[in-house]
Amino acid sequence: MNLFDITKGYDFYEDKDVRRGLRLRIDKDVDPFVKSECKKFCKWMRQYYFFPIRVSLYVKSSPYVKASDGELVSATFLGPFDKMQEPYIRVSAGDYYEMSGELGVESAAFTILRSIAHEIVHYYQWINDLEQSVRVEEWQASYYSTRMVNGYIWDRQNKPQ
Repeated sequence: MNLFDITKGYDFYEDKDVRRGLRLRIDKDVDPFVKSECKKFCKWMRQYYFFPIRVSLYVKSSPYVKASDGELVSATFLGPFDKMQEPYIRVSAGDYYEMSGELGVESAAFTILRSIAHEIVHYYQWINDLEQSVRVEEWQASYYSTRMVNGYIWDRQNKPQ
């Protein structure tokens, strides 16, 4: 099953009067390189993926974001129970300097992009009402987020700018 071939969520929103797309909001204190990479990645995603109901993506300057259960995590997705309410994603980018010292500048930025992609996969699971175990959801999110970021990297390397 290819998650992006499922159109259940698209069909649900087709005749609804909702805002569509991916909205990006970045804290002013986020590293300029990370900010630039997030903008490029979101622009790329808008070309290849359809967002039938708007999802807002907040890139935070803190090293963690707080999940709904109070746990401090690197990224989180909130899909409301009411499918007519817009979901949102929060991703931390405040540990970029620490990560870049360990992984290198580009790898640290791509780690943040992979967190974004991981949460985008959860968005698609939510809009399609997939009933899966948490283990399967997380495996699927890891698998597809890696494919998304690899596709983005391939396009960057092989398409003229």
